[in-house]
Amino acid sequence: MKRKSLIIPFIFSMLFITQLCAQKNTHTDQNNQKIKPNSMEDKVTKTEAEWEVCLTPEQYQVLRQKGTEYAFTGKYYHFDKKGIYSCAACGNKLFTSDTKYDSGSGWPSFFKPINDNAIEVKRDLSVGMDRSEIICGKCGGHLGHVFPDGPKPTGLRYCVNSLSLDFKE
Repeated sequence: MKRKSLIIPFIFSMLFITQLCAQKNTHTDQNNQKIKPNSMEDKVTKTEAEWEVCLTPEQYQVLRQKGTEYAFTGKYYHFDKKGIYSCAACGNKLFTSDTKYDSGSGWPSFFKPINDNAIEVKRDLSVGMDRSEIICGKCGGHLGHVFPDGPKPTGLRYCVNSLSLDFKE
């Protein structure tokens, strides 16, 4: 009986992962130039001591220790300028403003990353929940989580901490 009760959550998880993997996440910048995906040579590796020096204590707590800022408090939650959102730790381009929307969740939300390599998705079993964590594809910094309740065309909600983001018009 226990085995049967695990089948439905397993199938749902596999469908969600398949949907994430199947997306084509290429994008162009404001000047209609194709944004280059990260390559293995672009990876940023630093010691925790180095990260502590280059990040604020609040950014370090979110990006390196997988913390979360309080809902409705982030500087990019109600923010509508046009431009590109990058990782606050390494400058990796993550999302464009045209994929940002108000999910009502209290955090900046996006329905699509800027390209296939901008972020990575990892299973997160912390706090007694089974979630999908999103991390920077270049430095591995914690950004937030992705949920299958977003708008079309992807149906995904990338829920991101403002502290993990920088913005350029």
